Amino acid sequence: MIEIDPPARAQVVPAEVPGLAALLSLAVGVVSVAALYLARDVLVPIMLAILLSFILSPVVELLQRLRLPRVPSVVLAVVIALSVAGVLATVMGTQVASLATDAPRYAVTIRHKVREAQSSTIGQLPAMIGALGRQFDRASGGLANPVRVVTGPRALRTAPPPLPVEVRTPPLSPIALMRAVLAPVIGPLETTGIVVIVAIFILLQREDLRDRLIRIFGATDLHRTTTAMDDAASRLSRYFLTQVAINALFGTIIGSGLYFIGVPSPALWGVLAGLLRFLPYIGPVLAAIPPLILAAAVGPDWAMSFWVIGLFLVVEPIMGYVVEPMVYGHSTGLSPVAVIVSAIFWTWLWGPIGLILSTPLTLCLVVLGRHVKRLEFLDVMLGDRPALTPVESFYQRMLAGDPDEALDQAEALLRDRSLSSYYDEVVVKGLQMAAADCLRGVLDDARLDRVRRAARALIADLAGHDDSNPPPARGTAPNVRTLAEKALPATAAPIAAVHPLTAAWQANGAILCVAGRGPLDEVGSSILAQLLDKHDLGSRTATYAEVSRDRIAELDVSGVLAVAVTYLDLDGNPAHLRTLLRRLHDQLPGVPVTVGLWRRGENEQESPDADQVAGNLREMVIHCRDIAEAGGAADRDLMAAFA
Repeated sequence: MIEIDPPARAQVVPAEVPGLAALLSLAVGVVSVAALYLARDVLVPIMLAILLSFILSPVVELLQRLRLPRVPSVVLAVVIALSVAGVLATVMGTQVASLATDAPRYAVTIRHKVREAQSSTIGQLPAMIGALGRQFDRASGGLANPVRVVTGPRALRTAPPPLPVEVRTPPLSPIALMRAVLAPVIGPLETTGIVVIVAIFILLQREDLRDRLIRIFGATDLHRTTTAMDDAASRLSRYFLTQVAINALFGTIIGSGLYFIGVPSPALWGVLAGLLRFLPYIGPVLAAIPPLILAAAVGPDWAMSFWVIGLFLVVEPIMGYVVEPMVYGHSTGLSPVAVIVSAIFWTWLWGPIGLILSTPLTLCLVVLGRHVKRLEFLDVMLGDRPALTPVESFYQRMLAGDPDEALDQAEALLRDRSLSSYYDEVVVKGLQMAAADCLRGVLDDARLDRVRRAARALIADLAGHDDSNPPPARGTAPNVRTLAEKALPATAAPIAAVHPLTAAWQANGAILCVAGRGPLDEVGSSILAQLLDKHDLGSRTATYAEVSRDRIAELDVSGVLAVAVTYLDLDGNPAHLRTLLRRLHDQLPGVPVTVGLWRRGENEQESPDADQVAGNLREMVIHCRDIAEAGGAADRDLMAAFA
C-alpha cells in the first residue's frame, strides 16, 4: 500500500501594486474632504440643525405622547429650546455687566500679585546672575580681552533723524458705519435663523426624510439600511441627551462650588463650564481659566485659587470616569484615539464649530462603517470594538510567541463560557488559520515551531480550569462582552455525565488520541486529551508518525478501549485518512474509532470509515463519553449475568 507524502508548500504570491479601484477610492476621499472644506458655510448650519433635531426629537415624541399634534409639538419644542438659550444668554449678560464694574479693581490686584510673584522668584534672577558673573570675574582675574571705548568725533556721529509719517483715515459714511456695526451681529443671527428653520423642517418631516434616505442608500436591502439608520439615530439621540444632561449637571456643580468658595459671578462661570464641556478634552480646562484668574484677583492670597483648581480637579474626573460610564454604558462606540484625531481633523476643517461637531460626526461614520461593507475600515479605525477578533488575536499572539497575553484573553473569555467552548471557538480556529498559512507557504518552519511551543504553553496554563459553564455574574466586565461580540456564540450546555465510568475507562491510555497528518494536529490531540481527562476519561496521545505503516506494529495498545483521531483541517476525504483508519482497525480490532474533522470540505458527503464523526471538540468529548458509558453499562450487565 502506497503512503501519500505531505503536499508541497505553495509559492507565495508577490504583493500587488495599488489598482485602479484603490486609486479611485483615494481620489474620492480627497475630493470629499475638499468639498467639505469649500462648502463649510452651507454644511455647518445644516449639521447644527441636524444636531438640534436629534436633541429635540425625544421632546417632540414626549409631547406627542401627551396627545399634542405634530406641528404644535415641534413648535413648542423649538420655543422651549430658544427660551432656554435666551435665559442662559440673559444670565451670562447680567453677570458680565455686574463683573465689568469691578474689573479695574481686579486688574490692580492681579498686577500687584504678579509683581510680588516676580520679585520673589524671577525678580531675583538678575541679581543671582550678576553675583555669579562677579565671582567668575574674580576667579578668572578680570576680562581677558578688555573692551575698547571709542571716543572723539566718531562717537558723536549720529544717523539722520527719521521723517515723521501720519496716516489719516477718512470719515465713514452712514452706510459704512451701519455695515461696520451690524456685520458682526448679522452673521450669527443669520446662522441661527437657518439652523432653527432647517431643524423645524427636519422634525416635521422626519419619517419622510428617513424613507427617502432608505430609497437612496439601501432600497435593495431594507433590513440592513433600516438597522443602520435606527442604530445611528438611537446612538446620536442618546449621546446628545445624556451629554446635555451631564454638562448641565457639571455646570450646576461648578457654579455652586464657586459660590461657596466666594468667586464673583458664579452663575456665569457655571453656565460657561457647562457649555465649554461640549468641547472634548480641552473644554473643562478652558472653563477653569476665567474663574481661576478671578479668584486670584479677589482673594488676598492664593488660597481661593487653589480651591478653584481643586474643585475642577475633583468634579471633572468624577463626571468623566464615574458618571459618564454609568450613563452611557460601556462607551459611545468611539475609541479614545478616534475622539482626539477627529477633534483635530474637524477643527482644522470647520473651525470651532467642527470641534463641537467632531464627536457626533465621527459617531455617524462609525455606525456607517458597521453596516456598509465597503466602509468597514471606518469602524476598524474609529470604533471601540477590537480591531482583531478573538481568533485573530489568538493567532497573532501565537505568531509572536507570547502565550502570556493569550492566557489573559483566555481567562477573560472563560468568565462566561466553558473551556471546551473556548477551545472550539478560539483556539481550534486560530490553529486552522496557522495550518492554512503553512500549506500556502507563508509560515516558515521557525514560526511554525514558535506557534507549536506557544500553543502547548497555553494549553498547559489552562490545565487548572474545569470544563464547566461558570455561574452567571451580576455584572460581566464590559471588555469581555466587547471582546466576544463579533466572533463567539452563546455558551453551549455543559457536558453532563449520565452513568458512572468504570476504572478501566478512567485508567491512563483508555482513549488513544491520534494526531492527523497536518502540521498542528498534534496540538489538537493534546487539547482533546486534556478535555477527556477533565471528564474522567483516561487518555494519552500518539503522533501521526507513531501510527504510520512502519511503526504502528510497535505502538503500545495495552489498555486502549477507544481511539480518537483529530484533524484540524481536512479538505474532502483523502486517501491517507482511509488508510490511517484501516491501520487502526487492523491493529485494534473491535475498538471504536471516533474522527474529529474540525473543518470538513464542502464536497465531502460521506463519512470516513469511523464509528463516530465529530465536528468540534465538544462533540468529540460527548462521543467518547457515550462510548465509555455504553461500555461500562455492558460490563455491568455482563457481571450481573455471571452473578
